[in-house]
Amino acid sequence: MKLPLWLALPMFVLLAPAARADDIACISTTFRLLGANDKVCVSAFDDPKVPGVTCHISQARTGGVKGSLGLAEDPSRFSIACRQTGPITADISKLSDDEKVYSDSTSLFFKHTHVFRTIDKKRNTLVYVAISDRLVDGSPYNAISTVPIMPWSGH
Repeated sequence: MKLPLWLALPMFVLLAPAARADDIACISTTFRLLGANDKVCVSAFDDPKVPGVTCHISQARTGGVKGSLGLAEDPSRFSIACRQTGPITADISKLSDDEKVYSDSTSLFFKHTHVFRTIDKKRNTLVYVAISDRLVDGSPYNAISTVPIMPWSGH
């Protein structure tokens, strides 16, 4: 069942990203005669509910004329790496079992990359899963990173 656009838009406003990413760098991958080159961009974001965890995500960005105008659909190619970057003081027993911690639009028409945090309580490990979706079709593309919660020695 497809939702009418006027009904779907308010849902996306409510699903605003939980974390903002800092752009680190973009590496040009394909030369384009007209418009920007294709590139892979790396961004970093901190888990909003687990201080001490930072994730870096790389995503393919389409260049050319359409990409320069913001009309191109970026490919669903990305990678994620999350690490403990400071003391983790959050009580993981109080965290949601499946929570969106980051979202980034990858096309003009409702395609996003989302990062969800889940918890492997048995192993005291945070699990971050990046997925790509579409309003209509969905997508099987995904990537995973884990952060075992370890004692932190401020050195």
